[in-house]
Amino acid sequence: MPFTLPSRTPSGPRRRSLLAGAAGAGAVLLAGCSDPDSDSGSTSGSSSAAARARARAARDSEQLARRYEAVLAAHPALSARLSPLLAEVVRHAEAFGGGKRASDAASASASVSASASATPDGDAAAGASVSSGSSSPSPEVPATEKEARGELAAAERALADRRTKELADVPGELARLLASVAAAGAAHAFLLTEDEK
Repeated sequence: MPFTLPSRTPSGPRRRSLLAGAAGAGAVLLAGCSDPDSDSGSTSGSSSAAARARARAARDSEQLARRYEAVLAAHPALSARLSPLLAEVVRHAEAFGGGKRASDAASASASVSASASATPDGDAAAGASVSSGSSSPSPEVPATEKEARGELAAAERALADRRTKELADVPGELARLLASVAAAGAAHAFLLTEDEK
């Protein structure tokens, strides 16, 4: 009987299927979420707590978007990999009621993508326009792409864990939104570190 080798197909989901699934699920859940003021049957105390939780979640997503922007500015070669994740983080901030800052991050991501493809040497100055107009200082970015991705993954995981812990303290609609965004953050962390196995 001849000896045959087992198939070498990778186990687990592929990066593209995870990204597509996370983006699709996030879009469906975000589209179904209502206004912050539409939670029915809530008292003014729980309503103000929900408003504070929503504002904190928007602020957290905006800070995460700034981290992505800083990494893209320092490592424009990562644009193809990080731009879709940044765009989703921006959508999360907007779903929580984030303002103009989140929209600025999406347009900055597009300019980094264009700049990175226009400069063959991947000059870090190509993405310098990303943080222009930012009211807070840019986060520090590790020198290597792998470390930068690892830091983003750690930030995504920490934020997803914090949001998961907050689920019991917020009303239903906001809890569903937090759960959806936490799941997307966990998927982002996986995608950022996928090739480090």
